[in-house]
Amino acid sequence: MRRFARAGCLALASSFLLIGCAVAQPAANAGCTASPAAAGTQIWRCDNGITIVAENGARFELKDANRDGHIDSVELSSKALLVEVPKKPGGNPFKVLTPQAIAAVRGTRWAVDVAEAKTSVFVADGRVGVSRRSRGRGVVLGPGEGVDVEATGPLTVKTWGQPRVDALMARLGQ
Repeated sequence: MRRFARAGCLALASSFLLIGCAVAQPAANAGCTASPAAAGTQIWRCDNGITIVAENGARFELKDANRDGHIDSVELSSKALLVEVPKKPGGNPFKVLTPQAIAAVRGTRWAVDVAEAKTSVFVADGRVGVSRRSRGRGVVLGPGEGVDVEATGPLTVKTWGQPRVDALMARLGQ
């Protein structure tokens, strides 16, 4: 009986060690490797040139929808990711899917942040199309622009102030 109690305490203690880490469930053979970085973030580098910086505690899953051995999307359920996708001609755009939104791109650097019932998308470089998961009319963001996606209401593109950009980037070790 003492062994079971000791094993239970060890399992509980181990679970506390996992709290605060970025938690990713990568697709099998997605060609990505993770390494720790600044501010408790993790950097995922993929063999197709995609780089993902995950905020400490972010919950996400790397996806390989077309099963070619390379990630082509990320399902983000909490906290923030900074994504850099190299430009490539044609093909399907890389996507970040959240409970509220889909952000798709062909080559750029942008951040996606999920909190409560809202997804915020900010573009540092390039262009990103953003729409609700339930479809409908989307918007296209350019450098310095962002949008907050909630269950209802218009998707309003805004130029983000430097304090908001700095706060998000600091969470991502940038």
